[in-house]
Amino acid sequence: ADMNGTAIENFVCVIFNVSFMNCTWHVGRTASGDIQYFLYWKNSKKENFTGCQNYIKDNHGRHTGCRFQNVTIENKRAHFLVNGSRKNQLLINCISHYIIVEKLTPPLNVTVSCTEVSHFCEIRWQPPHTSHVKRHACFKYELIIENK
Repeated sequence: ADMNGTAIENFVCVIFNVSFMNCTWHVGRTASGDIQYFLYWKNSKKENFTGCQNYIKDNHGRHTGCRFQNVTIENKRAHFLVNGSRKNQLLINCISHYIIVEKLTPPLNVTVSCTEVSHFCEIRWQPPHTSHVKRHACFKYELIIENK
């Protein structure tokens, strides 16, 4: 439900360093300045919703995001709920459209061994740490080799 333009927009979550997640949103277009938003989330249907502990605020003190730690999403579908409240009015906004993006760490244990005789180099690495990608065949790598 749009709730007359007071509902939040552009809800996006970014996972980084494997288990940190920042979720951000835009205040509704017609939301009054005294509105406050509260985010709840859970990792599966069976769990209970937990509220955000660490809000990101705009210049007016309105909540426009949340920082999470120790997040594991795996293959489960996360559920998000945002309540907006102002002057004893409660506006409930169940989020059906959201995007979760993961920023990967660099590949691990990169080693280069070269033989001078044959001008042959072997470069090895291991896949990056990730919160939910288990199939290493999913990764594509690009090597940029510069002659120094």
